[in-house]
Parts: sequence; C-alpha cells; structure tokens
Amino acid sequence: MGRQRILCVVTVVAALVAATPAMAQRLSLAERVTLLENAANAQNQSAGQANLEAQNRIVELQSEVRSLRGLVETLQNEIEQLKQNNRQQYIDLDGRLSRLEGGAPAAAASPDSAAAAPAAAASTSAPAASATTETAAPVDPAAEQATYQAALDALVERYEAADSARLFQSFIQDYPESALLPNAYYWLGESYYVTQNYELALQAFQTLLGQYAGSRKEADALLKTGYCQIALGQRGEGEATLRDVISRYPGTDPAAKAESRLRTLALENR
Repeated sequence: MGRQRILCVVTVVAALVAATPAMAQRLSLAERVTLLENAANAQNQSAGQANLEAQNRIVELQSEVRSLRGLVETLQNEIEQLKQNNRQQYIDLDGRLSRLEGGAPAAAASPDSAAAAPAAAASTSAPAASATTETAAPVDPAAEQATYQAALDALVERYEAADSARLFQSFIQDYPESALLPNAYYWLGESYYVTQNYELALQAFQTLLGQYAGSRKEADALLKTGYCQIALGQRGEGEATLRDVISRYPGTDPAAKAESRLRTLALENR
C-alpha cells in the first residue's frame, strides 16, 4: 500500500511538471492577444480622432470659403457701384464742360452779332453782304448740345459704339463750326477704338491733334494714338508716341497710363 501511494504521488507530480510549459504558453498567447487588441483599439481611437479633426477642419474651411465668397460678392457689388458712380460723374463733368465750350457759338449767334455782321458787310460791298448772309446760318445751341450728348450717351451710357460712331459723324457734318468738334473727334476715335477699328480710330485722333491743338482732349488723343499704333503693329512709333505723352504732359492721367503701357511692353520683351 505504501508503495502504491508513492507511485501515485510521483505520477501526479510528473503530470503537473509536464503541464506547466503548456500553461505558460497559453498565458503568453493570451497576453499577446490582449496587447494586440489594446494596440488596435488605440490605433482606432487615434484614427477616429484624426478623422474627427479632419472633418472639423473641412467644416471650418467650408465656412471660410462661404465667408470669402460673400466678401467677394460684396466687393464686386461695391466696385460696380463705384464704376457706375464714376461713369455718371464723368458724363456730368463732360456735359458741363461741353456746355461751357459750346457757349461761344451761342454768343456768336446772338441778335446783336447777327445784326452787326450785315452792317459791316454793307460798308464794303453788296455782294459781300449777300455772301455773309448765306454763310451765317442760324444754329440752335440746344439742338447742338442735345445731338452731341446723344452721341456721347450711346458710347458711355449704353456701350453702343457703332451707334455712337454714326452719331458723332453726323454731328461733325451738321455742326462744322461747333466748339465741341475736338470732343466729337475724340469720342469718334474712342467709338472706333472700342470696336477694334484701329485705323479709323487713329484717323480721328490724328485729326483732333492736327486741327485742334491745345484742346483739353489733346493729351488723351495723343495717348490713344500710341495705343492705335501699337495695335496696328507700329510698335516703334507707338512707344515713341507714349514717351511723347509722358514728356509733354507730366503728372497727368494720360502720362501715368503711358508709363504703365510702356512697362507692360517692356515685360513682354523679356
């Protein structure tokens, strides 16, 4: 009996010793699985946090884009309003100056001057008096101003350049003695320039420069002459004309535009 008990104890101990490595291996695998699970959870949490931050950033950027679009629309509306105001102010200013310049023909057509002309002619000879009477056709200053303003409005107000050119041509033919002729030739040139009819535009500007030296449109006409020359491929002549604008009219808006155009041309050569 004693020997059998000893054998049983030895058998149990041997079985426990044999089972120990397997238990240790099971515990090691479990620990590894736990570590992997913990790592995966941590990685998922990190990825989720990154996704959440990315989504929040996207929402913020979308909000900023909407704000910038609203700002751009507001600025565009303000710019358009400023353009309209400037355009209206320019039209008003040009109209006022035109009326002032148109005062000379009105004064010449006054009753006193009309009566003085036949008297002076009669003191020389009868045929001369007859000729004077024929050439001194009465001019309605109001109609003259209205015709000029209609042509200008067609270009500046309604952007109808072809119609404006036709109206200014009619004005020049109907009122050959008008004080507004320099302005009419300038805007005739602008009407052609807008439609890229540079040859006719150049003719109009050169007519103004050749026949109406000292006009308040002279600097602008010289500037646009340079523009037309460049557009027609006469680059050397155009650049020389722009430098002439800078030299003759320093500190003016046409001079500043001429300088800007020359800088642009210089950059194109690089």
